[in-house]
Amino acid sequence: MQIYADNAATTKTSRTAIEAMLPYFDAVYGNPSSLHHIGQAAAEALVRARQQVADCLGCGAAEIYFTSGGSEADN
Repeated sequence: MQIYADNAATTKTSRTAIEAMLPYFDAVYGNPSSLHHIGQAAAEALVRARQQVADCLGCGAAEIYFTSGGSEADN
């Protein structure tokens, strides 16, 4: 049996999260700030994701910020 005790640094991604993200690793991978089709599809997905998180937290979508990691979020 393997025990991983450094979950503060990184945690194994759940199968549910991996499956939810697969389209964004393969088909909708564009820069959401771009004007081309793939970028605009990514921007729409980002708007939907922000609203889903806001709904779960009971706040407005404008209050949700996505960052690339903990240090960026702290800053």
